[in-house]
Amino acid sequence: MKKTIKLDKLYWEAKYEQQKTGWDIGYISTPIKEYIDQLKDKTIKILIPGGGNGYEAEYLLKSGFKNVNVLDIAAQPLKNLQKRSPNFSKNQLIQQDFFEHSKTYDLIIEQTFFCALDPVLREKYANKMFDLLNPKGKLIGVLFDFELTNEGPPFGGSLIEYIQLFYAKFEIKILEKCYNSIKPRKGKELFFIFEKK
Repeated sequence: MKKTIKLDKLYWEAKYEQQKTGWDIGYISTPIKEYIDQLKDKTIKILIPGGGNGYEAEYLLKSGFKNVNVLDIAAQPLKNLQKRSPNFSKNQLIQQDFFEHSKTYDLIIEQTFFCALDPVLREKYANKMFDLLNPKGKLIGVLFDFELTNEGPPFGGSLIEYIQLFYAKFEIKILEKCYNSIKPRKGKELFFIFEKK
């Protein structure tokens, strides 16, 4: 399989239609949930890119956050989220290529999106995240911590690679081994908080 197909809308639509979504755990992951639980300002503008079935968005909505936006290149996961959360505004479910999106946000949540992209796009990802954040905006979430190979998605990476990728545009507040990963991902995740410089 060619790497380029992994960014293709049809590729991702087929994954959902065929229910080949091994990354989908069916609920919000613990590191993201615990981060959300300590947020006090429910008015912040939030983006979840490559949001998939949107369990993070569903949790945010139930927790009183109103300005939550989910972006995915595939339509099916957005439909799945709308079905589970009929009160979710359709205007905040965005079917679009991440790299073509242009609104800005206070907080962007990263959950298995970065690892789904072809590694050649990582610098472009970092630059795009910078552009999508408001001043002092934060990019938070989890990144995989295992050897990067040609096999994927998911594609791995390392702490050193992530520092080199993000340090020029972001203040690295936290980038450390995830202590509260779900069992199948134990020892394979780094939790991070990056603030736009």
